[in-house]
Amino acid sequence: MSLFKARDWWSAVLGEKEEFDQGCLCLADVDNTGNGQDKIIVGSFMGYLRIFNPHPVKTGDGAQAEDLLLEVHLRDPILQVEVGKFVSGTEMLHLAVLHSRKLCIYSVSGILGNVEHGNQYQIKLMYEHNLQRTACNMTYGPFGGVKGRDLICIQSMDGMLMVFEQESYAFGRFLPGSLLPGPLAYSSRTDSFITVSSCQQVESYKYQVLAFATDADKRQETEQQKLGSGKRLVVDWTLNIGEQALDICIVSFNQSASSVFVLGERNFFCLKDNGQIRFMKKLDCSPSCFLPYCSVSEGTVNTLIGNHNNMLHIYQDVTLKWATQLPHVPVAVRVGCLHDLKGVIVTLSDDGHLQCSYLGTDPSLFQAPKVESRELNYDELDTELKELQKIIKDVNKSQGVWPITEREDDLKISAMVSSNFDSVSQATDVEVGTDLVPSVTVKITLQNQVALQKIKLSVYVQPPLVLTCDQFTFEFMAPEMTRTVGFSVYLKGSYTPPELEGNAVVSYSRPTDRNPDGIPRVTQCKFRLPLKLVCLPGQPSKTASHKLTIETNKSPVSLLSLFPGFASQSEDDQVNVMGFHFLGSSRVTLLASKTSQRYRIQSEQFEDLWLITNELIIRLQEYFEKQGIKDFACSFSGSMPLQEYFELIDHHFELRINGEKLEELLSERAVQFRAIQRRLLTRFKDKTPAPLQHLDTLLDGTYKQVIALADAVEENQDNLFQSFTRLKSATHLVILLIGLWQKLSTDQIAILEATFLPLQQDTPELGWEETVDAAISHLLKTCLSKNSKEQALNLSSQLSMPKDTSRLKKHITLLCDRLAKGGRLCLSTDAAAPQTMVMPGGCATIPESDLEERSIEQDSTELFTNHKHLIVETPRAEVSPLQGVSE
Repeated sequence: MSLFKARDWWSAVLGEKEEFDQGCLCLADVDNTGNGQDKIIVGSFMGYLRIFNPHPVKTGDGAQAEDLLLEVHLRDPILQVEVGKFVSGTEMLHLAVLHSRKLCIYSVSGILGNVEHGNQYQIKLMYEHNLQRTACNMTYGPFGGVKGRDLICIQSMDGMLMVFEQESYAFGRFLPGSLLPGPLAYSSRTDSFITVSSCQQVESYKYQVLAFATDADKRQETEQQKLGSGKRLVVDWTLNIGEQALDICIVSFNQSASSVFVLGERNFFCLKDNGQIRFMKKLDCSPSCFLPYCSVSEGTVNTLIGNHNNMLHIYQDVTLKWATQLPHVPVAVRVGCLHDLKGVIVTLSDDGHLQCSYLGTDPSLFQAPKVESRELNYDELDTELKELQKIIKDVNKSQGVWPITEREDDLKISAMVSSNFDSVSQATDVEVGTDLVPSVTVKITLQNQVALQKIKLSVYVQPPLVLTCDQFTFEFMAPEMTRTVGFSVYLKGSYTPPELEGNAVVSYSRPTDRNPDGIPRVTQCKFRLPLKLVCLPGQPSKTASHKLTIETNKSPVSLLSLFPGFASQSEDDQVNVMGFHFLGSSRVTLLASKTSQRYRIQSEQFEDLWLITNELIIRLQEYFEKQGIKDFACSFSGSMPLQEYFELIDHHFELRINGEKLEELLSERAVQFRAIQRRLLTRFKDKTPAPLQHLDTLLDGTYKQVIALADAVEENQDNLFQSFTRLKSATHLVILLIGLWQKLSTDQIAILEATFLPLQQDTPELGWEETVDAAISHLLKTCLSKNSKEQALNLSSQLSMPKDTSRLKKHITLLCDRLAKGGRLCLSTDAAAPQTMVMPGGCATIPESDLEERSIEQDSTELFTNHKHLIVETPRAEVSPLQGVSE
């Protein structure tokens, strides 16, 4: 913001609800008095033409009645006003007024008054041109080097230049490639028109080239014109400025050189006559208008630039010399001589605020009185400061912008899951193979203590679980109000979800005295869905590919008491074995040992072990809590199933690679399809038909390939989504087993979850593999580092899709080895200290070279005998990117 304001010399407000633009303001001696005094000519879109001659009695006076020389309503909107030598036979100045469909030339004259009311002014229409096309803007000048008169060039909305030699129409030319009209200016030194096209480039056209080019009244060239009767319109030079232009101004203060000034949306440019950039300036604010004028320094140009922050900046070339504050946003600015005052800045806003101002400051005559010097009493100051601080504290407590009240006091949210299935299942469009998919009702209750507004409840469950409604909106809730909403949840896909936990999030605004719109706040509530929603009782299986054993420190519990809904009370001999059948998926068997304190979970699919294992641990904890036993604990001492986990990672990564190949192939076929279409279109347009040479057969075959590839891409995306869901289930299981294996705390398990589960879903820009690899590398570099040399390693700041998963699998193996060695997961500043505690069992280090990596793998194989599968990898068949397409 400027320290100085523009000094108001004279101002006026024009009309009511009238609109103005940059072409509506002009300063000139329009009545030909010859005394060098300019008049202010203003035209509006409402059709009003006004001429002012301000002469205030004192600085800052408003408009007086005698300041308005003339006001005429011309009915048609006025787009632009200019003053020049527009009438033949005389060099007197006349006024040109551009309407949308008409150009009018007027003479302005004054009659001396005999009384004190002053002179009387009137305008007389000299001639007019009715336009065949809608006008946009105009420029004038001595086109072709004529002497003593000005010609007018009007640009239409469809890009046609119409040249008028005073009372007669000369010619019209269409600008090549014109889409939208831009600003237009005429350079008398090079005798050329300069404009900015819709291609965001400055273009210059010679007047002679325009005059001898093909007539624009016939857009289609005839055979005679093709033989050479007309010339093609060729641009003289172009310059790409990369943005739309607001205005163009030609400055020529001497005969040696002239400059072309272009005001863009973010920059303003100064160009030479040949289109080369003399200089450019990047603007800090969005400009609205500009005006170059002569400078007192040799070889420089001053420029006035108004912007949308009510500021007027004065630049000398590219150096900011002055900044002043205006009371409005200017859309047009001019400099003239008014009432013997030279250099008056005249600005006009879009709503009709016309102001004449000058730069500088007025001296202030106010002098501050002398302050009586006295000794300071610091005790009184301390007492007063404490009182003020107490007042501030009380105010913040009572009605501050952020009240110090607990969020739970504003709104309490609770969820209740029905214990029984819906009598009529709400499941629709399910992909599960079973005949009936059950649904369960969940009710969310909102209780507020104060008035709230803009309440929005969003509910989220893990796919393939689906909600019948997941968004609820309330505009206002009165104090002490309770709202309850209900919805149903069911399984839609033929695979298991990674979690049975749902989340209800409420965003709302709480109004305060100082903020009536309300303070935005968010609260949430989690609820757990029943296992029977995705799982049915099944027949136990004696054999399985994947097995896990969970050990406890308490005697085994009957599975009937843990899972009462999945077994019959009469089966007394089978209380230690229970089968689960996931909807549309595999079977899981749970066995409880009769002699030892162990539980075994086994299944044909590795990822399906997660839900039953997690449910077993949760129900065991709840069972012993009800018994009043607090020292219950679970542990895992078997081998970590990393090989099965790595197979799921490889399968997920192969689907990602497959998807990229399919999309690349689809792009190639689409390009081929468009190329064949262009060839066919050219053949069909040809006046002499030629054989298609089997292009139609090739087009049909390419179309079928495009459709087949698009279907393959969709199928691969569905498979990738299912694979990512299964990978999340397996990841949850691995995190659970690591926590039980190393007896990690809740905070350490949270760090593992943030490391292995950073994404809710895969995206083409960011995938699971590279994100997890970066997170694990950070842990190995910080809290799990062996020495300071590893801490100094720099990680790549850019995540990109890896070539394979070998690096990720090696880092996961190293993470388990470091934890087995006694490493601890911590995010504090002292977590990077080298670990000195070593536990039995070998572990690998981060290799610094290939030789060291080989030796470490050999040592790890010898020492870590219980976990040989950590480094053993079995190759997996690759997925062909064209699978299903060629068929």
